[in-house]
Amino acid sequence: MKAQNTISQMRRGILEFCIISLLADNEVYTAELIDRLKAADLLVTDGTLYPLLNRLQKADILQYRFVESESGPPRKYYSLTEEGHAVLKDLDGAWQEIHGSVEMIRRGNDSE
Repeated sequence: MKAQNTISQMRRGILEFCIISLLADNEVYTAELIDRLKAADLLVTDGTLYPLLNRLQKADILQYRFVESESGPPRKYYSLTEEGHAVLKDLDGAWQEIHGSVEMIRRGNDSE
């Protein structure tokens, strides 16, 4: 499929926004992040997710803490920092603007 490369790039482009959005209201365990992304048809691999989480942590957008687990090693839970909440607000505004622009163009194409 010729569009597959563009579709893949679009998904990668919004992955950061989606991860930050999932952390907006509460902390989330890494496996839960993966499950929620997959449930939204944003298939993600560990090789994609972990470097992105590390980059966001280094940029002070998210933080993590370890929580002891009864059935194995401690679990890493991620949450947004104060800076992360500000970034989410900016990204949400940009998303609304981009979405509106794309829909305006698509509606214009439908009327021709």
